Amino acid sequence: MPEELIGIIGGTGLGDELARHMADVQFEDVETPFGKPSASIMVGRMGQKKIAFLNRHGQGHKLSPGEVPFAANIFAMKELGVHTIIASGAVGSLREEIAPGDLVIVDQLIDKTFKRQNTFFSGYGAVHCEMGQPVCRRLTKVLVETAKNIDVKTHPKGTYVCMEGPQFSTCAESLMHQSWGGDLIGMTAMPEAKLAREAQICYVLIALASDYDCWRSHEEAKDKQTLLREIIGNLQMATENCLKLIEAVLESESEFASDDCYCRKSLELAVWTDQSQIEEFDKEKLKVLFE
Repeated sequence: MPEELIGIIGGTGLGDELARHMADVQFEDVETPFGKPSASIMVGRMGQKKIAFLNRHGQGHKLSPGEVPFAANIFAMKELGVHTIIASGAVGSLREEIAPGDLVIVDQLIDKTFKRQNTFFSGYGAVHCEMGQPVCRRLTKVLVETAKNIDVKTHPKGTYVCMEGPQFSTCAESLMHQSWGGDLIGMTAMPEAKLAREAQICYVLIALASDYDCWRSHEEAKDKQTLLREIIGNLQMATENCLKLIEAVLESESEFASDDCYCRKSLELAVWTDQSQIEEFDKEKLKVLFE
């Protein structure tokens, strides 16, 4: 049985920190039917685990959230043999109790994006994956249990509202997101989570709180540069906390990829189009998703 390859998707800061802790590093350039991923995928070892890290925003954080090639990113991971993805991303907090620097293990998502490719199956046929539980419940439990054993403030659940951006929310929008039951606001979790489900990959998400969004007034005495430095400092702290959690999870004896997981069977009943109406070329192009 081939060695399990665990996918990690995050920002530049996390990638830089991971690189310092990885051995036998090499970079994989993967071509996909959906173009090139955001960057070369960094493959190496952390302890006893083999991991593949993808910088979501590309080298030098060049890609705005709406420009991230989400379909290529997830397809490239699956093509490399990844069946589990631990994703992370910066967010604004919509709740007083979720302080900047805290981590949140996301359990629900609200998708407000509208410009992004959110399926692999356009032109293929009618494919409807269930998204009632948008992240892997099995792996979420592993993260929550692991977080109890490390000195990092981690919230065991939270609803992430994913907006299109790249502009931040208006104050009215921020208050609306709160009224919807949102706990976090960000720009990158969707359609990433949807595409991972279509690729039959177990996907979990660690949110890194960097600020309180605009629903909470800033201290009047602080100028913009001071506030920006605070946000960057909070994000750096959250990134370090996220790395601690990921390291602890990788050191655990938990099973990362399980063929019995519902995520790994998401296409079993999802294809509603008669097989005779699906082009052989399309079947061949997307066959890696069904493996």
